[in-house]
Amino acid sequence: MTEMTTLALYVAAALAEIAGCFSVWAWWRLDKSALWLMPGLASLALFAWLLSLSGADYAGRAYAAYGGVYIATSVAWLWLVEQRLPDRWDLAGAGLCLMGAGVILLGPRPAA
Repeated sequence: MTEMTTLALYVAAALAEIAGCFSVWAWWRLDKSALWLMPGLASLALFAWLLSLSGADYAGRAYAAYGGVYIATSVAWLWLVEQRLPDRWDLAGAGLCLMGAGVILLGPRPAA
């Protein structure tokens, strides 16, 4: 699996996870109908399936690298969906997390 494919997979998984969690947020915190939970559950199942498609040899490594992408995608969600402009600390933190994810994903490892 190429790095771009992995990144696309992680972004899709992050969107599915954020959407699923946002459905609970909307129901609980924004007084939306409990019907919001149904697509949210489906979205969370999609998230888990997408993340399992990662080409990483170990689940822990896949999850660790995904975490950085999740954080950056969450900041994008803040901006694009919730209409709140990220501040410099949001952007700096997301950038640091993406660098960490890159080290985990792209770091040289001895052949198995």
